[in-house]
Amino acid sequence: MNDRMTTPWAEYALNRFPEDPRDQLRAWDAADTYLLRHLAESGTALSGTVVVVGDRWGALTTALSEHRPTQITDSYLTQEATRANLVRNGAAADSVRLLSTQDTPPGRIDVLLVRVPKSLALLEDQLHRLAPGVHEGTVVVGTGMVKEIHTSTLRLFERVLGPTRTSLADKKARLIFCTPLRGTARGVNPWPYRYQLPEGVGAVSGRTVTNHAGVFCADRLDIGTRFLLQHLPRVRGAERVVDLGCGNGVVGTAIALAGPAAEVLFADESYQAVASARETYEANAAGRAEFRVGDGLTGIPAESADLVVNNPPFHSHQATTDATAWRMFTGARRALRPGGELWVIGNRHLGYHLKLRRLFGNSELMASDAKFVVLRAVKK
Repeated sequence: MNDRMTTPWAEYALNRFPEDPRDQLRAWDAADTYLLRHLAESGTALSGTVVVVGDRWGALTTALSEHRPTQITDSYLTQEATRANLVRNGAAADSVRLLSTQDTPPGRIDVLLVRVPKSLALLEDQLHRLAPGVHEGTVVVGTGMVKEIHTSTLRLFERVLGPTRTSLADKKARLIFCTPLRGTARGVNPWPYRYQLPEGVGAVSGRTVTNHAGVFCADRLDIGTRFLLQHLPRVRGAERVVDLGCGNGVVGTAIALAGPAAEVLFADESYQAVASARETYEANAAGRAEFRVGDGLTGIPAESADLVVNNPPFHSHQATTDATAWRMFTGARRALRPGGELWVIGNRHLGYHLKLRRLFGNSELMASDAKFVVLRAVKK
């Protein structure tokens, strides 16, 4: 597979993170190259404070590294990919400032480049957070594939920053041009969003959940999590439990409420998710808890957990893949003590029972309905 992105300035060797030689997905796409080509051909002055928001795997940040940009991302994996790609292309590690979506953005922004995220809510939150640093001279350019840019996307730029238009499509990618206006009545940032859980979902029934923008199903309890909450394993005593891919933390919080002696680790690669989990837990439970942004269970001591509960994603941005689930299952097996259990919920059609049997040597169906299955695998 060609792993080199061609730009008007140079070619860049780029990879996703973690690197997998079997992975056929590239670390950039036509939206990235379209934006970079526009910057070169338009003669955009990349001076002052350059901010890159939503870069997928560090392609934009790496290509612009000589301009010392600030990257803002919700993804730990993106940050790690960016670090690796900078090194791979001979750029100084300190040439880029890496911030998460939970960090305070720069107070003044002269060039704002936005890779449109899958989540419109995350875009809304980030534009609100960035708006105070944008001035009338700020160059604002967004980019995305045609299928990612909708009328609602353009309206959001216009409502928060100022007049907005789009480019012609090129290789199924499109650019967004926004002219910031002083005094734009952008309203109040609605994020984070809080709602009360329904009854009938175990220990968290009626409790309040906090959702930062971009967290999966942020405005309601999704049906998969609802089903899992109705079939959670019982925790007895001071067990160490991991809510892997914790999202807003409702599953780990439910376990903590039902088993107050348990120690719960909330782990996710999303900064927005872990912030949500922390606020959800602290509003509802009081016990031993740890909150960790990282690559699954990488860095967690082997054989240190008694129970791992997991609702793995099966998308990476716009691509459907089981690579994340496989890494999560593999990490869970390493982290579990002998006799420890991995509980997984997934859509029936994903066939997770086959992966668990291959990895653990066993898989037991604990609950099912027309759409979902809850599976248990025990580390022997």
